[in-house]
Amino acid sequence: MNINKLIDHTALKPNTNKESILKLIAEAKTYDFASVCVNPCWVALAHQELKNTDVKVCTVIGFPLGANTTEVKVFETKDAIEKGAQEIDMVINIAMLKDKEYDYVENEIHQIVEAAKDKAIVKVIIETCLLTDEEKIKACELSQKAGADFVKTSTGFSTGGATVHDIALMRKTVGAEMGVKASGGVHTHEEALAMVEAGATRIGASAGVKLLK
Repeated sequence: MNINKLIDHTALKPNTNKESILKLIAEAKTYDFASVCVNPCWVALAHQELKNTDVKVCTVIGFPLGANTTEVKVFETKDAIEKGAQEIDMVINIAMLKDKEYDYVENEIHQIVEAAKDKAIVKVIIETCLLTDEEKIKACELSQKAGADFVKTSTGFSTGGATVHDIALMRKTVGAEMGVKASGGVHTHEEALAMVEAGATRIGASAGVKLLK
């Protein structure tokens, strides 16, 4: 199975420098990945370097904790899109979800979806490793209700990454229409295929090249 177009080739560590970003972009072009996923400060560079290719520019919003205010996340989204982002991976407010402040969570996602409308797709990072199965289901339902395009497992910066169990649960919750992204801890071709079989339609990985082999 050719999985290159399912991969968001990712570099989000705080010490990722320009040289590393340019290497990431070069690899994305060579292997024709779905996107490169970079921190917001690199969006303009990625946009410039990926012109005339079909590799998209993806960035992260409210990353990695999700604890910024809604207003900040909306501003970040608009700013990233202005600089060339075509895909927005936002982190939900995890504490608000756990406190059952569901209107807050849904409203925040909806505001980001509205800010990105007709300009970028929105993936909602729910950080599965910090949630119960019940909370994962609720986060997926709220994301779908708010009009997001994808739900995504993880930032890769918390206590765990994607699991086959979580991908299957998320896919079952959102049905066939919505995207599901497995992110964090996918290191081998076999692991990537297991995620796809469980229902993932996108894979976020820093080991993108390795996943093809």
